[in-house]
Amino acid sequence: MSERELYQKIILEHNAKPKNEGIILGPTHYNKSYNPFCGDEIDLYLIIEDGKVFDIKHKTVGCSISRASASMMSESVKGLELDKVKLLFNEFHTLLRGETEKELVDRMGKLSIFSSVWNYPARVKCAMLGWHSLMAALEGTKEVVIEEK
Repeated sequence: MSERELYQKIILEHNAKPKNEGIILGPTHYNKSYNPFCGDEIDLYLIIEDGKVFDIKHKTVGCSISRASASMMSESVKGLELDKVKLLFNEFHTLLRGETEKELVDRMGKLSIFSSVWNYPARVKCAMLGWHSLMAALEGTKEVVIEEK
């Protein structure tokens, strides 16, 4: 299977059956973010306990890239300490800017399938939506309009 076929397969799987989809009643952290340029939206619910992401759920409406990225993000951060979450955010953002050094790609694991998204600037916003929502929720921001270039 080629890299492109693998990319499409994983994106389609996470789009069809997103991991951690749903809501959390009484979350410790919450954020709603949307991208007015393409219509993607996410509601992100978190429970943070002892400096870790104890639970995470999301309701993502939008294209397959935003849904798949939110799904994979939720899998990747669940159980992580908050400093590791911030590091992972920065590394994922670096990956989406086209900086694909082998050791970064290797560290990213499954998330590395997004490494070619930088070729499509409008799609970078889609892939980053859930991640920006995550960081905003951790900072206590309830609603964000994503206009990243």
